[in-house]
Amino acid sequence: MPNQVSYVASKHGVIGLTKAAALEYSAAGVRVNAVCPGVVRTAMIEEVAATDDTFMDKMHAMHAIGRIAEVDEIADAVLWLASPAASFVTGTALSVDGAYTAS
Repeated sequence: MPNQVSYVASKHGVIGLTKAAALEYSAAGVRVNAVCPGVVRTAMIEEVAATDDTFMDKMHAMHAIGRIAEVDEIADAVLWLASPAASFVTGTALSVDGAYTAS
């Protein structure tokens, strides 16, 4: 994204840190993963949408699924990663983004 150098660099840093920490701590039974959400319907997003009638249409168009995430959808991904069902998942950056990064 243009004009987002600091933001993009920080996101890449999180992924690198996730992978490095997973390598360092997995033998001790500690799993380390990152959740990478797309745009999520939060109070901040609702405030912006209230000032721009086209904002939500733009956000929906950015996500191949045609909508933005609800908070519970991101929480569900986090809960799954923390559960025994994901016991062999570590060092992963899990995109929960409605195919935003797939395009």
